[in-house]
Amino acid sequence: MRPGISDKALWLVLAAVLCAAGVWLYGYRVLIPYQVSDAAAHGRPRGNLSDLYPRWLGARELLLRGRDPYSAEVSREIQAGYYGRPLDPSRPGDPRDEEGFAYPVYVVFWLAPTIGLPFGIVKSGFFWILLALTSASTLLWLRVLWWPATLWTQVSLLALTLGSLTVMQGLKLEQMSLLVAGLVAIAIALLVADYAVAAGFLLALASIKPQLVLLLLAWLAIWTVADWRRRYRWAASYLLTMAILCAASEWYLPQWIPRFWHAVHEYKRYTGAMSVLDTLIGAPSIGTPSIGFPWSWALELLALAAMMRVCWRERRQAANTASFAFTVSLVLAITVLLIPMSAPYNQVLLLPAVLLLVREQDRRMIWQRGVVNRALFAITAGLIFWPWLSSIVLVGLSLILPRETVERSWAIPFWTAMQIPVGVAALILIHYYQRTFAAPVRAGAS
Repeated sequence: MRPGISDKALWLVLAAVLCAAGVWLYGYRVLIPYQVSDAAAHGRPRGNLSDLYPRWLGARELLLRGRDPYSAEVSREIQAGYYGRPLDPSRPGDPRDEEGFAYPVYVVFWLAPTIGLPFGIVKSGFFWILLALTSASTLLWLRVLWWPATLWTQVSLLALTLGSLTVMQGLKLEQMSLLVAGLVAIAIALLVADYAVAAGFLLALASIKPQLVLLLLAWLAIWTVADWRRRYRWAASYLLTMAILCAASEWYLPQWIPRFWHAVHEYKRYTGAMSVLDTLIGAPSIGTPSIGFPWSWALELLALAAMMRVCWRERRQAANTASFAFTVSLVLAITVLLIPMSAPYNQVLLLPAVLLLVREQDRRMIWQRGVVNRALFAITAGLIFWPWLSSIVLVGLSLILPRETVERSWAIPFWTAMQIPVGVAALILIHYYQRTFAAPVRAGAS
């Protein structure tokens, strides 16, 4: 054994690497082969399948040719690259997702340096940017949470993050959710370190996916108003940057905001996008009423109200405190629960909440609160570890069983994908309220 590495640390690193390898091998040996064979069986087209491509092509067409990226003509050109051909509504096997340009126009400024390059080069470079950002965000969240993890603990957590089903899917799709999550981590770390102007600038750039940062911005607004004279700098920077981005967008594409909102509504129509709770409780096909929706709305309102109460109680805490980091983690966890899109890659925003819950002092505190807490913690841990364990098993089976047999079980690692945000959000809320009411409220916390 190498000096300086304990047996426990070595086994932890090896277990993390095994889990990460299992997920990535599952992607290459089971998930992708299943998707290819299923597409061939149903006549479903497959092109570059990169979520970056619609944004890149829209940026190219707007900046180089002055075309409206939200137009039906550009959407069909996007489909030709993304799927390999434009979608045909008369073909029952064609995907429902029309891959329209459903982002704010100012996303094109991000992509402007790349529009003269072949998309293959852009796609490869973006993958490595997302990989680096996700790695950096893991380490930054440890600093924000005031967790002085050892080197080998950091290596293990990094391996588990990059080897999670969430991140693997996001990287394979070149999903901008990973870009937004990385920018949010950097912005919060800068805010904690009192670089407020830079934090506001990055949060404005992260608004390319507004639904992912809306609740975070609401919390930061409450926090800022509580001590405006000391905290206004990030807000001024954010508002100035947004004003510049929106004005530049209006210059390039007049009346872009109504077009953007129309594209968002169309996106919800053709994808049937729903929140995690809508998906879990039971939602119907598009256009069909369901008794499940009122119950999901009630739970969503309850989660939102509980989160807002925490935000109000903690509004006076400084940015470099554990309470501020806890509140940010909670807000991001509730965001994953409430946004009208249940795709697993959005769960990268759960990272700070998961790190907080597995940190030794918080883990022990939860475990010592009673049987119900221990049961909820064990269930949530099982939900989180299921994709790693099942992926490893499927990869092993792929070595000894026929390919078709293993591919029929491709969905097993995704079985807990919708339950993970619920477990994490519930656990962190319960942890906060039990910790708060178990001791006197700190001075300045209300």
